[in-house]
Parts: sequence; C-alpha cells; structure tokens
Amino acid sequence: MKGFTKGRNLEKLGLKSSDTAELAFQDVRVPAANVLGQVDQAFGMLSHNLSQERLSIAITAQATATAAHRLAIDYVTERKVFGKPVAHFQNTKFVLADCATSLQAGQSMIDQAVVALDAGTLAPADAAKVKLYATEAQGRVVDQCLQLHGGYGYMREYPISRLYADARVSRIFGGTSEVMKVVIAKSLGV
Repeated sequence: MKGFTKGRNLEKLGLKSSDTAELAFQDVRVPAANVLGQVDQAFGMLSHNLSQERLSIAITAQATATAAHRLAIDYVTERKVFGKPVAHFQNTKFVLADCATSLQAGQSMIDQAVVALDAGTLAPADAAKVKLYATEAQGRVVDQCLQLHGGYGYMREYPISRLYADARVSRIFGGTSEVMKVVIAKSLGV
C-alpha cells in the first residue's frame, strides 16, 4: 500500500535466522476489503490470543532449556579435567540436578496449562505464571549449562552459545517478566 515502507534489517543479539526490520506506515489507507476483523477492535483481537501466545513462548523456553541441559550432560561426560570427566565433580552434579529440577517443574506447569488451554479454561494469569516461570528458568538453566562448558561455551561454534543468545528475548516478547508479574498480581487482587 502507498505509504508503507520497510526499513533496514536490525542487528539482534540472538535469533539470527529471523529477520527483524523497521516498518513505517505513513498515512496508509486500508481498503475495507483488506480490514481484518472489525475497525478499532485490534487490541481486543490481539489480547484474545495472549494466553495461547504466552504458553507457546513457555513451551519454546522449556524446549530450549531442555536442549541446553542435554548438551551440558553430553559435554561434561566427554570433557576431562585433571584426568576425570567434568561430570564426576560434585559441583557439576549439583548444577545438573538443579537444572533437572527446574525443568521438571516447568514441564509440569506447561502440561497443566496445555490441558487448560485445550479445555478453554486457561486464565490469563495462569498463562502469565507459566511464561514467567519457564522463561526465567530457561535463562538460569541455559546460563548454568553454558558455565559447565567453560570457555568453550562462550565460543559461537558451540550450540550452547547460540542457545544463550537466543534465550534472552524469551523474557521480553509476549510481555516482559515484569508485565507477567503485574498480570499475576492483578489476579491476586493487588
């Protein structure tokens, strides 16, 4: 449409395979035949699917954290320090155990939310709780798993590095962690 322009592609920290560009709409006229839904009802349409969107983000965060955990287990099992696999050290065991516990808790929350979504009963606050927990856990788990890789984890050639960079945005899109806390608090009457 006349008045629409696409600007430059933006350089992001992560999600390198996904384009993000500046879009500008200067006096764009949309013909009635091209209007989606009802005029002036866009926010309502957008918020109607927020719970499902937030659950989807939580599921992706859970899958990413699980992949990071698997990569860390594989790495520490193979990598040797002082003649022993890194997996034999108590600290490594504790970190992996903490990650496994967070992952199981997140999976339980996601499973309950999927059932509620399927039944049409997933409340916005419950979706916010799942997204908040899963994305915050993803950040912690991926960070701890990168740490177990040592200096190699910081190198882009290792998949854990990409998971680390990509994970950061999960706590932003679909509503920031702070927004999730506001939604949850509102449901508590505060």
